Amino acid sequence: MADVGIEALSTETVAQPARRPIPTSLVVGGILVGLVVATALLSYFWTPHDPGRINVRQRLAPLGTPGHLLGTDRVGRDMLSQIMAGARTSLYVAVVSTLVALMLGTALGLATAAARGAVQSVMTRAVDVGVAIPGILIALVIATALEPGNTASIIAIVFWFVPVAARVTIGPSRQILALDYVEAAYAYGRSRAYVLVRHVLPNISSILIVQASVMFASAILVEASLSFLGIGAQPPTSSWGRLLREAQPMIDVAPGLMVFPGLAIMVAVLGFNILGDGLRSWLDPRQTRAGH
Repeated sequence: MADVGIEALSTETVAQPARRPIPTSLVVGGILVGLVVATALLSYFWTPHDPGRINVRQRLAPLGTPGHLLGTDRVGRDMLSQIMAGARTSLYVAVVSTLVALMLGTALGLATAAARGAVQSVMTRAVDVGVAIPGILIALVIATALEPGNTASIIAIVFWFVPVAARVTIGPSRQILALDYVEAAYAYGRSRAYVLVRHVLPNISSILIVQASVMFASAILVEASLSFLGIGAQPPTSSWGRLLREAQPMIDVAPGLMVFPGLAIMVAVLGFNILGDGLRSWLDPRQTRAGH
């Protein structure tokens, strides 16, 4: 009977608030993200041309050229096909790195929140140091030390994001661990791991969902930055950042070569950021309807 009481208290705590209006930002962000995701998925099955196909006879074709809606680059590759394939690369790196970092960071944050005494203090300070170090610097050092490519980008982003995810997890987890029903669970004999998984993790899930959206946006931006610097995606893999790098010397002759990859990055990053704001407004019970 005591066990039932504990579970009831936990369920009552994690119960979702009454249905609230969907924020406009959530709809707008969902549309932008959906566009990027749909483009990436479509590129697995179809692109107007082979993204890596070189045709020097049609190099620097202008915007609107028949068969090349967005023109071609300096070696005749179709820009629309490369941008579509670049969406695939960006999302692949963002999804893998964010999920791995979120799992590792959440586990570290939960362990830190559950620790006690000097152990908790040391772990918290270590997380704070990891967050304080400029993330892009960590990514650059790690990506440079590894062989250039998507794997290097993923590892670099994971190292950057783990302490961030841990820091986001620690505070809310400590608050939940101080609640009465958690103390009752301990008194009943529940293990610390059980309490973290059964009672703490469900209560911070909305925070982690919002954080994941923000991390997706940052991961896309970091992947593009690393590729622009030549330590991210390598030929023949298409990448928005690499397209910007290759177009830089041609900015006076064909500015569109930089405009379209830049717009793609902007739409993806803006979409995930707006989506994160919308999710925060929708999932956070402290938000008022006036805030929508």
